[in-house]
Amino acid sequence: MKRLSIALILSLGAASPAFAHLNPAEHGSFAAGFSHPLLGADHILAMVGVGLWAFLVGGRALWAIPAAFVATMMIGFGAALAGIGLPFVEPVIAASIVVLGMLALVALQVPTPVGMAVVGFFALFHGYAHGGELGEATRLPFMAGFAFVTAVLHAAGLGVGLAGNRLSRNGRIAARIAGGLTALGGLWLVAGA
Repeated sequence: MKRLSIALILSLGAASPAFAHLNPAEHGSFAAGFSHPLLGADHILAMVGVGLWAFLVGGRALWAIPAAFVATMMIGFGAALAGIGLPFVEPVIAASIVVLGMLALVALQVPTPVGMAVVGFFALFHGYAHGGELGEATRLPFMAGFAFVTAVLHAAGLGVGLAGNRLSRNGRIAARIAGGLTALGGLWLVAGA
């Protein structure tokens, strides 16, 4: 199980340099939006962190916390397109990685609505950043693409815990270890910035 967790984190970290921004004119706006969150370790780590923490909270949170992130992220995207100012976007995104990783590491148990509010706060900033990076892409297909891949990355975080349960009943331990690695990855990104 430890190997699975380490392999997942390493593969996610190694994936980001392999992608390049897709030109929406050549590949379509959905493909550009789909690839965009995969371009940086910050997006990957935060999205997986949401799934890890949702798994550890359990119950309704398995779907409600990731759904809250995706929905609020789209609101942030709309705010950026509307020209509404949002301060501290990059620092909050960086903090989100560390905080979400730490929430998973300590397996903080909160009521599902509280978990939804926590991830929703961070999602607003992630969505805003996506809206600010739209480029030549068409708005709705771009948004659909990044919303879809965000949900897939949340599912990857959930999958760490669920796979751990299936393999050895140690899903919570695997998710907590992966959460710790996520927080460390966030600190590494902040230190490198």
